[in-house]
Amino acid sequence: MDPELLTPIPSPCINICQMVPETGLCQGCLRTIDEICAWGTASDDDKRAIWAEIRRREGEIAWK
Repeated sequence: MDPELLTPIPSPCINICQMVPETGLCQGCLRTIDEICAWGTASDDDKRAIWAEIRRREGEIAWK
């Protein structure tokens, strides 16, 4: 099952925490620093929206 469909919604963090300057995304989870900072207090809808962005980015980012 896709993690974004679970309840509670798990963090996308995979403990490879390195921001890539060229993309502004974390190399491990493909989130922006703002998305990472907001995760702890984000609503379920917001977390699902972040997961949707991660899925979109996965299709675009060649280094992932």
